[in-house]
Amino acid sequence: MLNHADTIAALATPVGTSAIAVVRASGPQAADLVRAIFGATPPPRLAQHADYRDRAGVLVDDVLFTWFAGPNSFTGEDTVEISSHGNPFIAQKILEDLFARGCRPAEAGEFSKRAFLNGRMDLSQAEAVMDLIHARSERALAAANQQLRGALGRHMSRLVVELVGVLAVIEAYIDFPEEDLPPEDRKAVQTRLAGLLADTNRLLATSHYGELLRDGIKTVILGEPNAGKSSLLNRLVGRERALVSPEPGTTRDYLEERIMIGPHWLRLIDTAGLNASPSPLEKRGIDKTIEQAAEADLFLWVIDLTRPLPALPSALASRLTPANTIAVFNKIDLTPNAGVELPQIFPIVNISALHGAGLEVLEAAVVRLADAFHIEIWDELVAINARHAHALDQAMTSLASAGQKLAVYKPSELVASDLRHVLDAYGQVSGKISNEQILDHLFASFCIGK
Repeated sequence: MLNHADTIAALATPVGTSAIAVVRASGPQAADLVRAIFGATPPPRLAQHADYRDRAGVLVDDVLFTWFAGPNSFTGEDTVEISSHGNPFIAQKILEDLFARGCRPAEAGEFSKRAFLNGRMDLSQAEAVMDLIHARSERALAAANQQLRGALGRHMSRLVVELVGVLAVIEAYIDFPEEDLPPEDRKAVQTRLAGLLADTNRLLATSHYGELLRDGIKTVILGEPNAGKSSLLNRLVGRERALVSPEPGTTRDYLEERIMIGPHWLRLIDTAGLNASPSPLEKRGIDKTIEQAAEADLFLWVIDLTRPLPALPSALASRLTPANTIAVFNKIDLTPNAGVELPQIFPIVNISALHGAGLEVLEAAVVRLADAFHIEIWDELVAINARHAHALDQAMTSLASAGQKLAVYKPSELVASDLRHVLDAYGQVSGKISNEQILDHLFASFCIGK
């Protein structure tokens, strides 16, 4: 267990040579440190230029430092941030001096954990700090910023307020059965619980979008041998990632690359050709294609315009829909007027993977399909993570159980017990919990200095 009475210090910028490095110290000794090193505490949030001298009076560097008086700081404590030149040796000398003056090294995520414990942010906002740091696309950045500004916390607060109201009604009949209360209206309570269930389910439905933002949209390129799948991968990646040959069946295993298309982060997967009469080795490659397709979000079905439309394995065909698939007609440079009749209406893009024609149109089509994954709740972008999803799933189970008990006139005490479980589950999302082990585990995944 961490001692929050300590003053902690750590490098708040990545390790390595750069223009500047920022060292952060936070805790009850921060004001004394500033006075000892720089002579006085300046006005808060106003950068000051000064020499940094160690305890022996030796000049370490020419720095800028900013003083933040608690509770108006990131952690809610007195904090100082020191910006030095980005030589790792200089940053290390400053840290060593701070440790010699009584600070201790910060644990991973300890600054954010202190911010949470001091009420500067709820748990979902603390997690958003890491999402913001690791965001790899415009959409992921937007979602992280919304969560950091309390979007998820506001939704959870609405749910908690409504749940507490329902629980108060039920417990009034339990605690005060002899009072002059109106007749117990279970139908009205059921209606309110149905609303809670629907709103909780809407939040839970954003879980998959959260996975896409953090891990990338899994996009599988499929088609028959020599349709141009690997050439398309190379075009989209911008380099020769896959070997291309006139010999069919060159790709025997899948290849994966991550790219940005518009505001979206994609996991682009080139797969083995779908040969109707495969060799044993090709068959293994096709099996891997089907495995990848089972978890895919988008498909680029590459179709050779110089050949008849191939039949897809049933396991693949059942996954392809107009909402998740683009039919990519390739080799328009060879047969510009050819037409292929598809079994259902897919978005169609004509390209030449060899020459790059039609790539901008294809990318725009990918963006349109990927945009459909975007979920807003009350005009706010929400994308919960796996921990939130687990808690909300527990809440859904208990809400459903409470509703069933109401419907068959089970005792109100049992209904209230279910609803208290829901309240606990909601609390796990925003951080209204007291389990120190859960907090330690969560913040241990953060970077040092965050």
